[in-house]
Amino acid sequence: MLRCTVALGWRRASEVLLLGPALGRDGRLAGTSFLPRRFSLTSPSSSSPSLSIWRRKKEMGKEGLFVIHQLKRLGSGPRLDQFMKTHVSRLLRTDLLAVLAEFQRQDNIFLSMKIYEAVRKEIWYRPDMFFYRDVLMMLARNKRVEETRHVWADLRREDVRFDQHTYGDIVRAFTDGGLPALAMEFYDEMRSSPDPPLSLPFRVMLKGLIPYPELREKVKADFLELFPNMMVYDPP
Repeated sequence: MLRCTVALGWRRASEVLLLGPALGRDGRLAGTSFLPRRFSLTSPSSSSPSLSIWRRKKEMGKEGLFVIHQLKRLGSGPRLDQFMKTHVSRLLRTDLLAVLAEFQRQDNIFLSMKIYEAVRKEIWYRPDMFFYRDVLMMLARNKRVEETRHVWADLRREDVRFDQHTYGDIVRAFTDGGLPALAMEFYDEMRSSPDPPLSLPFRVMLKGLIPYPELREKVKADFLELFPNMMVYDPP
């Protein structure tokens, strides 16, 4: 009798796993109490929360495309501000992030900063290194000092910390953008970071500082002090 009961139990489990759980008359799942609570047929990586939303692929829907078209058409002024309140604030998170990424790709500073401020007001917003990195990269490409200092103040207030590789990329972006003084301010902040220094970001920065020999010598001296067993290639 016991063997028969066990066999029927395993048969029932197999049917549920293959065909899916059955529903009782009340609409609830029936006969599935033996299944693990976390049983799932979907891959856990498909919705992994560990991947920053700022690093995910930005896919835009029709609403996002409409907002981009209208914002570019309105230009600036009270009509644009009204549109921001009535339409931009109602966008889904994915569309809003896609709109920001598109304006950054277009190097549209004015509208990028408008969306940047809108994102930071959203209830789901959380300070993130990659969010600020993308904004700073765009500002570096376009030599925008005032907006850079504004964004820099925001990330400091939110206590955002860059890793060493991101610092190296930002310093390089500002040297390539012709703003070496601002680049060195980021470099000084990098040197004061509690993270252990890495050699690769230094090499990235040293290459970008070739047009600025005095600044390059300063960074080179720090590099050789931190990594005495490594060499630095000096261009002829």
